Amino acid sequence: MSPTPSSHSFAARTEEHLLHTVGVAPAAASSTELMHAVSQAARAELSQRWVQTQAADRGARARRVYYLSMEFLIGRTLSNALAALGQNDGAAEALGAHAKAMEEVADHEPDAALGNGGLGRLAACFLDSMASLGLPSFGYGIRYEYGMFAQEIQNGAQVEHPDPWLKDGTPWEFPRWELSYPVRFGGWVEHVDGKAIWRPAAEVAAKAYDMVIPGHGTKKVSTLRLWKATAPAHIDLNAFNTGDYQRAATAKNEYENISWVLYPNDSTPAGRELRLKQEYFFVAASIQDMVKRHLDEHGTLSNLADQVAIHLNDTHPAIGVAELMRVLCDEHGMDWTPAWAICRRTFSYTNHTLMPEALETWPVGLMQHVLPRHLEIIFRINKEFLDFAAQFRPGDNGFLSRLSLIDEAGERRVRMANLSIVGSHKVNGVSKLHSDLLVQTIFADFAALWPERFTNMTNGVTPRRWLSQANPGLSSLLDRHIGHGWRRDLDELHKLAPLAGNPEVRAEFMEVKRANKARLAALIARTTGVQVNPDALFDVQVKRIHEYKRQLLNVLHVIGRYQAILANPKGPDGQGWVPRVVLFAGKAASSYHMAKNIIRLIHDAGRVINNDPRVGDLLKLVFIPNYGVSVAETIMPGADLSEQISTAGTEASGTGNMKLALNGALTIGTDDGANIEIREAVGDANIFIFGLKTPEVQALRASGYQPMRHYEGQPDLKAVLDAITGGQFSPEEPGRYRGLVDALLWGGDHYMLLADYASYVATQREVDALYREPAAWCQRAIANVAGMGVFSSDRTIREYARQIWRIEPKP
Repeated sequence: MSPTPSSHSFAARTEEHLLHTVGVAPAAASSTELMHAVSQAARAELSQRWVQTQAADRGARARRVYYLSMEFLIGRTLSNALAALGQNDGAAEALGAHAKAMEEVADHEPDAALGNGGLGRLAACFLDSMASLGLPSFGYGIRYEYGMFAQEIQNGAQVEHPDPWLKDGTPWEFPRWELSYPVRFGGWVEHVDGKAIWRPAAEVAAKAYDMVIPGHGTKKVSTLRLWKATAPAHIDLNAFNTGDYQRAATAKNEYENISWVLYPNDSTPAGRELRLKQEYFFVAASIQDMVKRHLDEHGTLSNLADQVAIHLNDTHPAIGVAELMRVLCDEHGMDWTPAWAICRRTFSYTNHTLMPEALETWPVGLMQHVLPRHLEIIFRINKEFLDFAAQFRPGDNGFLSRLSLIDEAGERRVRMANLSIVGSHKVNGVSKLHSDLLVQTIFADFAALWPERFTNMTNGVTPRRWLSQANPGLSSLLDRHIGHGWRRDLDELHKLAPLAGNPEVRAEFMEVKRANKARLAALIARTTGVQVNPDALFDVQVKRIHEYKRQLLNVLHVIGRYQAILANPKGPDGQGWVPRVVLFAGKAASSYHMAKNIIRLIHDAGRVINNDPRVGDLLKLVFIPNYGVSVAETIMPGADLSEQISTAGTEASGTGNMKLALNGALTIGTDDGANIEIREAVGDANIFIFGLKTPEVQALRASGYQPMRHYEGQPDLKAVLDAITGGQFSPEEPGRYRGLVDALLWGGDHYMLLADYASYVATQREVDALYREPAAWCQRAIANVAGMGVFSSDRTIREYARQIWRIEPKP
């Protein structure tokens, strides 16, 4: 029988919440009700820390950083909160009294649907580090009702469903009923006595909901403030009373759909307008909130840049530059010149892409329709900027055209990246290669004007989430052999390096990895129905499905391997084949046909390969649906091989590569993004690099790349593509993948899969050879863990704080 908890213990508080908050007899509590009760007990402690942190920051008149992001992919909160509060034992005691394990109860918490991919998970890691380093900080975003979408696979195809993560409420948010700001759209602008007056046509209320982000090893917390759109009046009562119920709710739905879904399908005019409204909605509410807090504490906006640092996470919040100018000039009567000086000292901007087509732009006509005053402000910023730039290259219209905030070619469009650069005092890339390429390629003209404005901040991940919580077995091993300090100082992992040759440590490490692979195998069976052997090499590519990330290159290798196994069951060297499980996960944007077709090919090829008795356990191909943080926390620790195979010069950084290596996976990848820095950190012998390098990619494109030469010159590659186009994997629809292959052979193979194929396959043979030597593989896996200290988000945030935000961390 479990001991009775003391009246002030965490377990006792959990029992009280079961009775008084959840409203259930403790003896009858379900796992979901226990999850809510434990969460409420933790929430109460977090609330105290939030109140104390805010009081301390107000009392110190602290300089704060405000991180604006469309995504915060925070995942589940309970385990992280308990770890930060030091209440793992208390929660275990509380649940033990009900014969429940923590893992079982935690699984009943839904992932917060507040993001989609690396951008949002990076923002979540950064908030964790801001709190742990004691930075006065707020994250600002949107309280999505449904997130992006829940991914289901039907007959091999992605199907999107709403993800109603809030349908049963969440114990982690704090509604701030008193905080509501008006956000306006449309209308026109009048100019009276030199003053601009915006006459908006519509207004929506932004209501605040806070989530407390706890620091680890400190009582400091950060705040994630999310905005929900609500209609000024919930229904048209006159229409309702006359029986026109549909019209009565129209206004409510029209306004409140702003915060329904992350990244609405922008393939339609209505979708594009909604997306622009979303971006302005959360930025406008956030800036009003910042300005109010600043005026409450300082009484003047003249020192705003001294006390406030606003960071733009990609271009989604770039409209904030124009919004702050509008607030300063139109609402607070500040002259343009001092307002612009404040604005540029306040903002900083992170770029996350090297692909010009991925840089966000908005049609001038749409901006005029939705935000007419902001378009005027952007035009003025642009005129003054181009007048300034013209002094450096008089008569160089091409230079000015590339710099302009307005793209005049074809449909006139507002370039949000250019607005972000002109309106910020610092612009950073997210890996050494990415930052170098920014100033050499897409932003070369800006760098020529302002070389000091550009810098690098290599991304990082939080070790609390991605090692301590995701991989308790490896965490315990580290605690025993190098101490506990790595959780707050990931550089401590270097102490593991000398132990890589220790047979006892290797045996422990391999035991931990085998247990993690068994857990991952259970997830694969549960979600896909495919049984896999945990002793096989687990080859993992998990990320957003996109052509530049080259999941298709991976599939081509899998099909080629399948054909080779059938042709030569004894293996290419007579030693047999290394059993391999190739695992994919990730979502394709709902309107991205090519990416969705790649998902279907993975399933079609997997259906054939997994059911071929001639192959058996030598090769399995699986796709885990509905990838998110909690799924990743099972996949990362169980991976042996991390696929980071983007075309060199296209991936800004990557953070999945860091998480996988941190958990002991060896990377196979191109010299792209942060792969280069991972190679430097772990050593050339402990990573598999293949393919063209960035200068070679550029040179090949310039000389006239001919993918057909690779098709005709490589019989194994030709056999793979012919099998796909011949309908071997889609006999019910033989032409299903004709367009996908034609894009490679006749469409230019933009991401050069065929050019890298031979090198990729040869490097995969090196992977096989090493995996045949378990001790050598294990030693290299340990070296990867030991070399990952530099990739902590704590290091990244320290650099942001000191070099960009001018705030000294105070852990």
